[in-house]
Amino acid sequence: MKFLLLVLTVLVTASGTVPLTKSAGSKEDGGLLAQVSASGTAPSANASSSEKNVTYAQRYLENFYGLVMDALPTTKMKVSRDFMEDKIQEMQQFLGLKVTGKLDPSTLDMMHMPRCGVPDVHHFRTMPGRPVWRKRLITYRINNYTPDMRPAEVDFAIQKAFQVWSDVTPLKFRKINSGEADIMILFASGAHGDYSPFDGRGGVIAHAFGPALGIGGDAHFDEAEIWTKSYRGTNLFLVAVHELGHSLGLSHSNDRNAIMFPTYSYVDPNTFRLAADDIHGIQSLYGCPERRQPSSDPDSRRTSTCNPSLSFDAVTTMGNKIFFFKDRFFWWRYPESPMSNVSFISSLWPTLPSDIQAAYEVGPRNQVFLFKDDKYWLISNLRAQPYYPRSIHSLGFPDFVKKIDAAVFNPLLYKTYFFVGNQYWRFNERRRLMDPGYPKLITDYFPGLGPTIDAVYYYNRHYYFFQGSNIFEYDVVSQRVTKVLKQNIKSGC
Repeated sequence: MKFLLLVLTVLVTASGTVPLTKSAGSKEDGGLLAQVSASGTAPSANASSSEKNVTYAQRYLENFYGLVMDALPTTKMKVSRDFMEDKIQEMQQFLGLKVTGKLDPSTLDMMHMPRCGVPDVHHFRTMPGRPVWRKRLITYRINNYTPDMRPAEVDFAIQKAFQVWSDVTPLKFRKINSGEADIMILFASGAHGDYSPFDGRGGVIAHAFGPALGIGGDAHFDEAEIWTKSYRGTNLFLVAVHELGHSLGLSHSNDRNAIMFPTYSYVDPNTFRLAADDIHGIQSLYGCPERRQPSSDPDSRRTSTCNPSLSFDAVTTMGNKIFFFKDRFFWWRYPESPMSNVSFISSLWPTLPSDIQAAYEVGPRNQVFLFKDDKYWLISNLRAQPYYPRSIHSLGFPDFVKKIDAAVFNPLLYKTYFFVGNQYWRFNERRRLMDPGYPKLITDYFPGLGPTIDAVYYYNRHYYFFQGSNIFEYDVVSQRVTKVLKQNIKSGC
């Protein structure tokens, strides 16, 4: 240990950027070395900052770059110095720093950044041995909750983190509330039973284990951090996406844009997207989503959108625009204007699912509700809101209703119409209750329309009902179809 500190001191001094206050061979240095135990205990409080940096760097390289004390030659100082320079260079190269082999300021700054506790390795897309889950439905359990956030906020952040990975793989994740799950999620401080103690606020903020039995797959978060849903403190969603990448078999990436880069940095969760390196890594383990997805190639998407028989899954107004949803894509346009180019839903709302089935806007409240299966999400100011998704049954639907086909809000009545199969319900938005006497048959109360509805939106005292490639303009006052249109979005056709 004494010789290692002497070597690191030489490396720091050689950089010319972090000068020592004592010479390497002075009695004072001998006093410092005497204060440092062979186990790597920190120097006393009166040690110089540069000496503390040396000790910190040694621990960092031990923890994350495989520095083994016993491997250091103790007879030739030059050999040992070269060995240390190699380790520092390895760290600098992996993290995208200027490769100097010295403890320069940028290297020390990187060493002090909050980061994941999993070591950095060369095979940075997948873990050694490529461990994977041998099943497609993986369970998880949140063992305890941080007091920094409401339990519902923690549930939401963790669920959305899992969804990031399920969106690009065939994997599905299910939360359980008791028993042993494949992935156990834990908030803990200091030593917590896995031989990888946390180090207090800053430094290591979380760690996770690759797929395996027992502790395999589990993700642990340091309770000493201040966990939040925003840019303040440490954002739980962003860290959870990273750690769950480890839980699924990914190791660290040297791509600074990847969520699997070792250090933590904040990005807006509402605009967060996996980098190509993240996607390539996880798909090398599990493949692409099982459902055939439309190509991301612009020419392929243009061909699809120019199909004259194109039908939409959901349509709604959002402010002064109209949004159209199909599979993983959306379009928007101003009324009476050409359609915009196609985009991925995940490019605007990374935490939302694909295949939106129904949507409607409550314009006076600036709220947009999106539905898929028996869940719904809330968008406000183009931002996905927390505490969602929620069950459609909380709106008053009976248990036999498993999904919504279409929905539309009528601002004249302040009521929302929900279409399910050949029936519809009416919902009082002021009271947030279903009106009595429903459901009713669509054909009885919307004359001129077929038995089922694909999508619908309201604009200028008219409903626009979508049935296949046909659009029925429906006057809400006279209650009749006034025009039948053919769908043609004209997006680069």
